[in-house]
Amino acid sequence: MTSVPRVGIIVLNYNGDKCLPSCLASLDQLAYSNKEIIVVDNGSSDDSFSRAGKSFPQFTFVRNGKNEGFAKGMNIGMRLAFLHNADWCLLFNYDAEIDMQALSSLMVVAEKHPRAGLLSPMIYEKGSNHLWFGKGRIKFLRMRAIHEEPSSEDLAAESYRSEFLTGCALLIKKEVTIAIGLLDERFFLYYEDADYSLRATEAGFENLVVPRARVWHSEESKTNPKKTYFLVYSGLLFFKKHTPLLLRPYMALYVTIRRVKNSLDRVFWRESTVEEVHLAYEQFFYEH
Repeated sequence: MTSVPRVGIIVLNYNGDKCLPSCLASLDQLAYSNKEIIVVDNGSSDDSFSRAGKSFPQFTFVRNGKNEGFAKGMNIGMRLAFLHNADWCLLFNYDAEIDMQALSSLMVVAEKHPRAGLLSPMIYEKGSNHLWFGKGRIKFLRMRAIHEEPSSEDLAAESYRSEFLTGCALLIKKEVTIAIGLLDERFFLYYEDADYSLRATEAGFENLVVPRARVWHSEESKTNPKKTYFLVYSGLLFFKKHTPLLLRPYMALYVTIRRVKNSLDRVFWRESTVEEVHLAYEQFFYEH
């Protein structure tokens, strides 16, 4: 008799007092049996972590002394999950909730497709049926990783390929981590998922979306005052790392034009996001 693969579910929390309880409650009712839920706290200043420990004593809890960022925080959880004999890890945002059959649906597809290294559910905006993520594509000429609408053929299939998957709810096969390592910890926030997806593809694995698996996401990060900074900084790092050799002269010119535009925006607009873009450029080029 074939044993059921063990899944370590990693929830990275940061001041999640408003949404962590409902997130963990949804994970607790998952129909999939062979799982361990690991909550990693990134130095929260609220009481969300301690409250979660009291409400869900059956889970595993790890506390970091400071905010280590998304990639490093998730890596801490994955290392622990694999130490506890996980065959797969599910990275899961603290501001998301999952359908009780979603993990089972993901694992059915995973078992059918040996080359499936990363899998994602369909992710909807919380409280609605509006799709937040169903497919991803990298636009090198615009230096963007975009969420793309899946086709009707995609939605009718049991699963379909995507150029990248989002870290909001990302199922990762242990063999992928053996082949390419864990998340790149230089990405503090954003683009670590696109980076990991491309690395997995380059190693011969497939990135699949499973329409029957459903998650709802409230995207608490959109209220982060540093969101623009991290989007720009991480985007620069991602495209420096992955741009094909023939496109690099174009990319250098494109970034120069964007920096000139930002300098003009600082003179005429003086908005906070303009300053965040400037700081991201300054920090990135100082470090690289």
